[in-house]
Amino acid sequence: MDNLFLRKVERQVRLPEAARAALGDLARQQIRHVAARQDLVGHDTGPHHAHLILDGWACRYRQFPDGRRAIVALLLPGDLCDPYRVHRIRADHAVGALTALTVARLAPEALDEAARAHPAIEACFRREMLAALALQREWTAGVGRRSAIERLAHLFCELHLRLAAVGLVADATFPMPVTQPDLADALGQTSVHINRTLRELRAAGLIELRGRRLTIRDLPGLKALALFDPAYLYWA
Repeated sequence: MDNLFLRKVERQVRLPEAARAALGDLARQQIRHVAARQDLVGHDTGPHHAHLILDGWACRYRQFPDGRRAIVALLLPGDLCDPYRVHRIRADHAVGALTALTVARLAPEALDEAARAHPAIEACFRREMLAALALQREWTAGVGRRSAIERLAHLFCELHLRLAAVGLVADATFPMPVTQPDLADALGQTSVHINRTLRELRAAGLIELRGRRLTIRDLPGLKALALFDPAYLYWA
């Protein structure tokens, strides 16, 4: 299976051949399949393996006692969940499959061995953690200060760049398997509000959403609406 993490990394960092091979070996170990709407990592579990998403979409989320859910990050093909040390502590969130997932389950010992043997891999893991933190800050700022339509426009701009980095955008079109309730949980809105905002973006000629695929009709216009600055996206 194509190692999309490696494809993403090499947009910014030239890896020695030995490091590339080691990353490829990691991605082929302990392949696991997870059904849609099942947890990959449960909330408050003990030390767990890291996971490299080979195919499918997942999310980090927090569940409130009354059943409400907050999605705090979307995880896409090529993303490495908990890549650097954090897999040794108890999880303060769950990782759930939004679609059927194929992941490589990475043992802490294997990660440590690869990082010790190849400083370039250690640097990639650290950069992945920094990228996740930067993305989290941007999401926090968006929920706190952007309007409803700005939040959704910003998310679509972000997904466009993140998926393009791993070769999953063709002619401004990319998969959009996230449901309206998922979008509501990610953006702090209701499903009704998400539906209304989608209609506004369509009416403005900015997007087209059909058959779980999103086409961005006017990327400069969408970026302008979202006040989008891609500087926080490390790999894009």
